[in-house]
Amino acid sequence: MNRVSMPVVSQAQRYLTVNYSGSDPAKVLVVDDNPPSRMTAVALLSVEGYVVLEAGDGYQALERVASQTPDIVLLDVSMPGMDGFEVCRQLKRNENTRLIPVIFVTALDDRRARLKGIEAGGDDFLTKPFDQLQLSARVRSLIHQKRLNEDLDHASEALFSIARTVESRDPHTGDHCERLSQLARTFGEYLDLPASQIRDLMWASYLHDIGKVGIPDAVLLKTGPLTVTEQAIMQQHVFLGENICRPLRTMHGVLPIIRHHHERWDGSGYPDSLVGNSIPLLVQVFQIIDIYDALTNERPYKPAFSIAKALEIMWGEVRQGWRNPELMAQFEAFVKTTDLTSL
Repeated sequence: MNRVSMPVVSQAQRYLTVNYSGSDPAKVLVVDDNPPSRMTAVALLSVEGYVVLEAGDGYQALERVASQTPDIVLLDVSMPGMDGFEVCRQLKRNENTRLIPVIFVTALDDRRARLKGIEAGGDDFLTKPFDQLQLSARVRSLIHQKRLNEDLDHASEALFSIARTVESRDPHTGDHCERLSQLARTFGEYLDLPASQIRDLMWASYLHDIGKVGIPDAVLLKTGPLTVTEQAIMQQHVFLGENICRPLRTMHGVLPIIRHHHERWDGSGYPDSLVGNSIPLLVQVFQIIDIYDALTNERPYKPAFSIAKALEIMWGEVRQGWRNPELMAQFEAFVKTTDLTSL
């Protein structure tokens, strides 16, 4: 087993630690409709070795961002036409620019402007006139944070790419992960879970079986029953998946789902034989939706069951001691009151 799986995990982990930031000088966009004020900031930042871009209003700022992708934006609040708050809102709503830090430049003690800046998604504030040391420290700190965030973003993309590769290896699952993600969001909202937990459920929909990237095709794609040895190999996918995703702090809420999604309420599952509510709640929620999706969609070994038949089978697992009866009752109520055909 080790000869097959461990090189895959090591390779994935090495990929996740690649530094994407590079060594090029950082680009700072200074946005201010007042030329003397703008030139002061340009002069101070140029001395620090930054590549400094300029914009005289909000519309020009958005054009500069789109064409030259600065590492940070120094943004005046009060400008004609489009003020700094609206510029910031547009940058933070755009998937391509949301990671660019925005420093608002405000008048001294302008509390109202600071509150509006926070609501718009601003990352920091500076007051005029500029203090050179303060300007330098804040720009440097936010650029460093941006590049760390970009590394995490690239690493997350790598994980999801691996997960899609795993799904494509198994032709039997179809669009299982995409369906599961939508079901996770809808059931999570029904349970009134926090947004962070719903996100973890949705991420787990794609990543729960990522460890199967290290399972040999002879085992993963076998159509007949697995031998005892093959079952042991297959069960390793939960450890492999956990190890692949562990380097990313953003995935820590997903790790318990990856490791424990084959546990059972009575302790007969794997890998840790957890019992009852020692199985984390998000794991229990994920198990329910995972089983439901598998039952209501066609597989080579079974037809797609009706909703009624799927619920009947799931209640059978409850009677066997495999599932939380209270959560199953909530899920049945959810299914009977929610239109799942649009998912």
